Amino acid sequence: MIQFSTEQCRDLQFALSREWLETNGLGGFSSSTIIGLNTRRYHGLLTASLNPPADRYVLLSKLEETITIDGQQFDLSTNQYVGSIYPQGYQYLKAFRLDPFPVFTYEVNGTEIKKSIFMICGENSTVIQYQVRPADGASKIELHVRPLIAFRDYHCTTHENNTLNPTIQSEDQWAAITPYEGLPTLYFSHDATSVDPTGYWYKNFEYDQELQRGLDFNEDLYSPFVLKFDLNTRYSVNLIASTKRHDIAQVNGYQKAEIKRRREILASSPSDKYFVRQLTAAADQFVVKRKDQKTVIAGYHWFGDWGRDTMIALPGLTLVTGRYDVAKSILLGLARSVDCGMIPNRSSDHGEQAEYNTVDATLWFILAIRSFLKYTGDYKTVRDNFYPVLVDIISWHVRGTRYGIRVDSDGLLSAGQSGVQLTWMDAKVGDWVVTPRYGKPVEVQALWYNVLCFMEELADIFGDKLNHTQYARMEKLAHKSFNDLFWNQQTECLYDCVNGNDRDGSIRPNQVFAVSLPHSLLSQDRAKKVIEVIERDLLTPYGLRSLSPTHPYYRGRYEGDPWSRDSAYHQGTVWAWLLGPFITAYLKVHDRNDATVEKVTQWCRTLSDHLNDAGLGQISEIFDGDAPYTARGAIAQGWSVAELLRVICENIIEVKVNKTQLIKNI
Repeated sequence: MIQFSTEQCRDLQFALSREWLETNGLGGFSSSTIIGLNTRRYHGLLTASLNPPADRYVLLSKLEETITIDGQQFDLSTNQYVGSIYPQGYQYLKAFRLDPFPVFTYEVNGTEIKKSIFMICGENSTVIQYQVRPADGASKIELHVRPLIAFRDYHCTTHENNTLNPTIQSEDQWAAITPYEGLPTLYFSHDATSVDPTGYWYKNFEYDQELQRGLDFNEDLYSPFVLKFDLNTRYSVNLIASTKRHDIAQVNGYQKAEIKRRREILASSPSDKYFVRQLTAAADQFVVKRKDQKTVIAGYHWFGDWGRDTMIALPGLTLVTGRYDVAKSILLGLARSVDCGMIPNRSSDHGEQAEYNTVDATLWFILAIRSFLKYTGDYKTVRDNFYPVLVDIISWHVRGTRYGIRVDSDGLLSAGQSGVQLTWMDAKVGDWVVTPRYGKPVEVQALWYNVLCFMEELADIFGDKLNHTQYARMEKLAHKSFNDLFWNQQTECLYDCVNGNDRDGSIRPNQVFAVSLPHSLLSQDRAKKVIEVIERDLLTPYGLRSLSPTHPYYRGRYEGDPWSRDSAYHQGTVWAWLLGPFITAYLKVHDRNDATVEKVTQWCRTLSDHLNDAGLGQISEIFDGDAPYTARGAIAQGWSVAELLRVICENIIEVKVNKTQLIKNI
């Protein structure tokens, strides 16, 4: 259980740096800080995914809550307006905990109020429940709850306008509003004593995180009515905000079902260790629905499902946790979307063209299938559904596909086109590609070589002699060319990118994949030197820096407006997900013994502590390259969680794989 004390909850700076996140398996979410003060335009009690996992709209931003005890009013809410915090309900907050979802405990003049929030899985629905324990002698208690709605794209803000339709539909135990044509009706199922239909605008909310990020940070919100709960004869009241009507009498059933679902997720944890169980729970929040298939949200709050991120995260999110059916669904969906030998990096949501703009996502896709085989032994599925697609992918890469992606005469994979960023280091500011890496990026060669090794293995198993011979030849050529071309004798590590006679000697983490992937491209001596350089220049308590501090372009802090942040994104910023491949590589080049296992375990402990910071129960996307390594970017990132979960289970505690099928099933 993650929990915070009275002192911590009432420390404004501390409380505003801790955010909770609830998700619904559709891409929608509910999120705020532990005191309920929204610091982001992405915060809200109901951000609905109208076209899962896309079209996310903040429908219900928050609730203004007032408790009246014997005629005296106390505001439980907390907001930031220009120059002030008002009201200051956090001063009544006695405790906050995730148990398993957010629970806020307020105490006002001896009366205790507990509020819990969770989402119904598979629905755009948020449930808010209140339990009250009156103080001795309190004779009359009322709770007034006023919803504040936004009804806007979650990347935007809204302001007072005349187009909003304030009409309220209200019947026994529900009220509803449809403020804008083309957007859904928002239903409030409730067990309130009465509904006051008086509505008005609350103006000039300020979102400090957006202010710091150089984005729109002011918003007006509309309140359509007040729900009034008489607490003299009952001590629990409920509210469901949803895009569908609910029977409020079923609210406890929804809660029990969600608790049961989360217990089942934890039961699938590959280990009873605390950190692994927490990561298993965190992993579930990224697996969402796309039509009749599963996909992976790259991060919260603002990421969608991206091909590269999904493939890198798939082993940790789904295979390590035993969710083989989810992994299969994701892989089958992407196999059907292959075009010109590439998987999309961004899928089509409204009939527009999918984006096929990466050189590495397709290679990660093939290696994700390799991981699927490792965990399931399901060669039949691979032979029947994937192998022909994979053969076609290799053919396209040999003869050339989009953006100059093709196999060069030296057997290595070349790619690049002016103005396009094709690798995972994909920051772009206007027309400026910050780290273009045209030609032959080092990690792309490591991926390509491992793909060829895997394809050689499959061709042999499936009796495809012609392709087996071809892949074996290509694999040997790529191995030789890589070692001839990429070794930097001066720094005793690998060049980051080679483009003709230009060799980029920047010390970046991408070279780790030449060691960490199943088939290393380097001799043991060279591999060990690479890992020594990475440990010396790039390793931090939260992951690997994206550029050595010795480089003149190094940026140690990721902050400021979009231009400043994007220009630092891959120029020193720390990426938590890279700790996974680094630990894998470290244990490959050193003797695996108690000392080395303890050393890499220690590297993970800081991120275990991080579960109590930033996004609670989650791992952040990035951190500053300079101490104190402040968490930045998304508060919950899929591949950060996935790679930690994978490396702990596969390489540190070595959880045994329980295959569901065997090779003899071919």
